[in-house]
Amino acid sequence: MTARPAVGWRLPALAAAGLCLAGGLYAALLLLGTPVPAPPAAVETVHGPVMVFGVVGTLVALERAVALGRPWALLAPACSGAGGLVLLAAGPGQPGMFLLMLAAVVLLGVYRALWARQQSVALLAQGLGAFAWYAAALLSLAGFPVADTVGWMTVFVVATIAGERLELAHVGLTAPHAEPWFLAALTGLTVTAAAATVWPEAGTRLFGLALLAMTAWLAVHDVARRTIRGARLPRYIAAGLLAGYGWLALSGLLWAGGGPAGGGARYDALLHGVFLGFTVSMIFVHAPVILPAVLRRPLPYHPVLYAPLALLHGSLLVRIGLGDAAGLAAAWRWAGVVNVVAVLAFAACAVTLSLTRGRRSFPQRTSPPAAPVPS
Repeated sequence: MTARPAVGWRLPALAAAGLCLAGGLYAALLLLGTPVPAPPAAVETVHGPVMVFGVVGTLVALERAVALGRPWALLAPACSGAGGLVLLAAGPGQPGMFLLMLAAVVLLGVYRALWARQQSVALLAQGLGAFAWYAAALLSLAGFPVADTVGWMTVFVVATIAGERLELAHVGLTAPHAEPWFLAALTGLTVTAAAATVWPEAGTRLFGLALLAMTAWLAVHDVARRTIRGARLPRYIAAGLLAGYGWLALSGLLWAGGGPAGGGARYDALLHGVFLGFTVSMIFVHAPVILPAVLRRPLPYHPVLYAPLALLHGSLLVRIGLGDAAGLAAAWRWAGVVNVVAVLAFAACAVTLSLTRGRRSFPQRTSPPAAPVPS
């Protein structure tokens, strides 16, 4: 039996993800034009990579390292956390992006080792997500702007989460061609992300259609359609999942209908539909499962967790509906600030619940999830 890395070795990576989150949220306030002091480094220019790879990537890599149970696997979250912190300290540049690329390479090695244990389409999807992370970092090192790497960043979060959801859907997956259709959508997402890099106009529109196909698969086959009628934690998870799928579909429509975007209201809407409405919602609802698997400390479910989830989706609706679509700058700015408050409120709830109610025993998860964004 392989000895799992001690919990103490996981804490620095988790702390780095926390610092990246704080820095990324501060950068968001700067981008919103709020009156906060500007740091020496241009942190607002690295807001996207820090949040996607420094925070989400570190959480994904840390969970996968724990699942593999090999000490070397902790190099992946260590590199991604360090890469995010270097970007925050020095601004855009090669050292930080190189560390993020190295993290993706190590994570691919982790998936290779997991594949040797048990092969599955779900694991293939998660490995493809790691490849998309590598592609985005490589393009950044080659001088491509962040807007040109957003497709690959989207594939990273969507393929990783979709693989996890497929793994869970197998419990009640009865449609005869569900898995082949999943593979078709996953292939389309990857191929069109590459096409968008070479032929931006046509490739981006096709990428939007592929994203809609993947969203449709998730909406039809995810167990959330049944567990939304349940209670307590299963219902909470399902609510966050289904709301997240709605935002993912909106981003797919914006890409399919409008093509590439490098700035402006549509760019803001499609980006935050994917990375805030979808990805952060996944983190919120899966934290009660992921954190115990990583830290061996429970995060008990409590109805108070609905408050930051509702605040996140409500403020995002105002931001996109009144800010981006209607052009109301004040609504956009204040809704963006509430987005930040929602994330901080969730972190406060999670810490409080873990510290005050975490002494109780909790069930061990037999199959840890693949995303920070878990089940």
